[in-house]
Amino acid sequence: METRRIGNSGLEVTELALGSWLTFGSAVDIPESAKVIESAYDLGISFFDTADVYATGAAEEVLGQTLRNIPRHHLVIATKCFFAMSDRPNDKGLSRKHVFESVHGSLKRLGTDYIDIHQCHRYDSDTPVSETVRAYDDLIRMGKVLYWGVSEWSAAQIQEACDAADAIGAPRPISNQPNYSIMRRGIEDGVLPTSKSLGLGQIVFSPLAQGVLTGKYCGGAMPSGSRATDQKHGRFMGRYLEAAELAKVESLFPVADGLGLSMSQLALAWCLRDRGVASVIVGATRPEQLEENCKASGVTLPQEAIDRIDTTFETHGS
Repeated sequence: METRRIGNSGLEVTELALGSWLTFGSAVDIPESAKVIESAYDLGISFFDTADVYATGAAEEVLGQTLRNIPRHHLVIATKCFFAMSDRPNDKGLSRKHVFESVHGSLKRLGTDYIDIHQCHRYDSDTPVSETVRAYDDLIRMGKVLYWGVSEWSAAQIQEACDAADAIGAPRPISNQPNYSIMRRGIEDGVLPTSKSLGLGQIVFSPLAQGVLTGKYCGGAMPSGSRATDQKHGRFMGRYLEAAELAKVESLFPVADGLGLSMSQLALAWCLRDRGVASVIVGATRPEQLEENCKASGVTLPQEAIDRIDTTFETHGS
């Protein structure tokens, strides 16, 4: 498994990260979750991404329980806060109070003394960015957080955070976690170039477009047990399953076959073609899925394949 630095920071992470959204603590039971997490580490993945809100803390707990037997300095653990953890008024957002309390809660659930990257899960229009930046500055000075980042922030919001950090001599965020894939390229116009100029790297989620880019839904297929058949966990798939979109995905089979890659390997390697992307987050319910996905690390796509994908999918857009 190859590694990359996140933006201008000195932190290196594996090109593939294991995520826990919609899996650990919810769709996958604890014994099976442990198998997936252990398999990821055995395959070379040392970067693990989660959030306090995933299964209302259960995902962090499962991850912490499974990783406790691995030397902590071998791992990079990222988590997030923003979304409400309860109906209490201060149990959400990016206020100093909530960020501090979220970090302490995550530390306890993960069973660790520090978090490598703590990320703002969304932008909080109700809290001054300067307040959030100061909170992270203090948490970093305390050693509870090593780096901080954002997720799904616009280019203007990322610029605002960096300006606020510079104004008080605080650390800038090192990362942004966007939805990015062959099918969703909205960051290419503003977020990606702005991030590069400010020193942030991308930690991409949904690089397989909720599994659609594996090709398993092409031809109207709806495999038993797949996310699309699960009313709860498939609720985010939306436009990915439209007939026109699936037809575009199906047209990529010859591209993957010609390169000796699976569809998922093609999709992951495509995201990693840009050095502004530090890592792609993959989810898995079975170790076998990880074995296939990990083979995307280190793959360099020929320009002809990239051009073919560009002619099939919009170069930019949401």
